Amino acid sequence: MKIKMKTIPVLATAFTCALAAGIAAAQDVTKMSMPPPTEVRAIAEEGFIYGLPLVMNYAIMNEYAVDPNSSQFKAPFNQIKNLARVFTYKDTAVVTANSDTPYSFLWLDLRAEPIVISVPAVSGDRYYSVMLADGHTYNYGYIGSRATGNKAGNYMIVGPDWTGEKPAGIDKVFQSLTPFSLAAFRTQLIDPADMPNVEKIQAQYKAEPLSAFLGQPAPVSATDPGFLPATTAGIKANFWTYLGAALEYVPEADEDKDIRTKLASIGIAPGKKFDVQNLSPELQQAMVEAMKAGDKKIDTYLASGMTDANGWQLGSLPGDRDHYNGDWVMRAATAKAGIYGNNAAEAVYPLGRLDNNGNTIDTSKNNYTLTFPAGQMPPVNAFWSVTMYYGKSQLMVENPINRYLVNTAMASQMKKNADGSLTIYIQKDSPGKDKEANWLPAPNDTAYLVMRLYWPKPATEALSVLPVGKGTWTPPGVVVAK
Repeated sequence: MKIKMKTIPVLATAFTCALAAGIAAAQDVTKMSMPPPTEVRAIAEEGFIYGLPLVMNYAIMNEYAVDPNSSQFKAPFNQIKNLARVFTYKDTAVVTANSDTPYSFLWLDLRAEPIVISVPAVSGDRYYSVMLADGHTYNYGYIGSRATGNKAGNYMIVGPDWTGEKPAGIDKVFQSLTPFSLAAFRTQLIDPADMPNVEKIQAQYKAEPLSAFLGQPAPVSATDPGFLPATTAGIKANFWTYLGAALEYVPEADEDKDIRTKLASIGIAPGKKFDVQNLSPELQQAMVEAMKAGDKKIDTYLASGMTDANGWQLGSLPGDRDHYNGDWVMRAATAKAGIYGNNAAEAVYPLGRLDNNGNTIDTSKNNYTLTFPAGQMPPVNAFWSVTMYYGKSQLMVENPINRYLVNTAMASQMKKNADGSLTIYIQKDSPGKDKEANWLPAPNDTAYLVMRLYWPKPATEALSVLPVGKGTWTPPGVVVAK
C-alpha cells in the first residue's frame, strides 16, 4: 500500500550572532551565481520558516537516537526506550515537554524494511497513545485508546517507498513520508504510586522488523546514513547546514518544490554544506535579517493566528499533512510552541503567556491564581493537566517540591473552595502549608503555562473545547492574586 504523494520552541531566537559561526568543509557559495541581496533575504526568510521544524526534528533525532554520548540519548534506531519517569527540568532537548505521561521513544529507520509495533491490552480506565511523526513533523497516524482502543494489536510502520499487501497478523499499516520517523508512546500515570503499573505496560511495548515478526530471513541492512552531527544547542549557529542535512532524508513533495528550488538557488540543498562566512557582507546581512524576520513572523502567528480565551491562546496547531496543506508558518509555529504535539482530536493545548487582563504573566513580580468553577473542570475523556515552564526557554522550572504540573489525579487531593470551585496558586514562593497542595511553583521570571486536555469531549457534548476556539468550554483566566 503505497501512499501517493499529493499536492500539498524555542530554539529559533536570537540568531544574529550565531550566523557568523563557520562550518568546516562547507560549500564555497562564492563560486555560485547568487541572486541579489533582496532576493536572498526573501528566499532565506521563507526557507527559515519552512525549515525550522525539519531542523528541530533533525537535531532531536541526533541527540535521541544517533549520538550515544549525548546527555539526551535514548536508544539506537528501532529500539524502544522506556522512561519509567516523567520529564523534569533536566530534560532539555524538547521544549514544552509533558510531565504527566511517561514516555517511551522509538526512532524508526524504515529504509531496509517495515517495523512492527506491538502493544498489549491496557485497562480501559488508563489512557495511552502512540503518535507517529515523520521528518516533516506531520503526525501521520495514531495507535491507542482513542484511535484503536485499549486492546492488544500489531501495527506495521512502512517507509515512503514501500508497496505491498498487509501481512496476516497485522491490524493496520501506517506509511511515513520520510525514511526516519518517530513513534512517541504516552502512558498515563495516575499518581506517583502508579509508576510500577506503568512500567509493566511499557515492558510489553515491542518493536521488531517485519522479517522477524513473520519469521523470515532479514533483508540486506541499510547503509550507514552518515548523519551530520547535530545538537539542539547548535541550531542557532548551524541552522542552514542542518537544514541541508535534514533535506536529504525528507523526500520532496509537490508542495515543497517551490521553496526547495529557491533554497537550492542560494546553495542550500540536500548533501550540500553551507557556510555563511563565504558570502559577501551584504548577503550575510541579508541572511541575518531573513532569519530575524522569519522568527518574528512565526511569533506573530502564535500571537494572532489563534483564538484568545481569557488570556489563553487556543488553536488547532499540530496535525497531519492535509492539516497543514503547505502552510509553513503554521507548521513552524507548531514546532516552536511545542514540537511533537498531538492532533486536536487527541489533545488540545491552551497556551498561557498572558493573564486575564492581557498582561504578560511575570511571577517575579506577581502571584497569580487559576480557578475552575464548580462543574466547569476541563471536559475530557482521559485527563487534563496544567504545566509550568520558564517564559523564555519553555523548559520546566526547577523547584523545591519537584512539582511541574497539576492534573486530574492531583485535583482530587487538592482543597476545594466553599462553593466547590478549585483554585491553583501560581507563584514562585510557597503560598503556605495550608495551600501548598494547590501550589504550582513558578519561576522568578516570566512564566509560560500549557494546559493539556487529553482526548477532549466531542463537540456534541454539553461542555467541549471542540471545535478548538469555538467550543462551549474555555479555560478560566489566570488572575493576579489580591
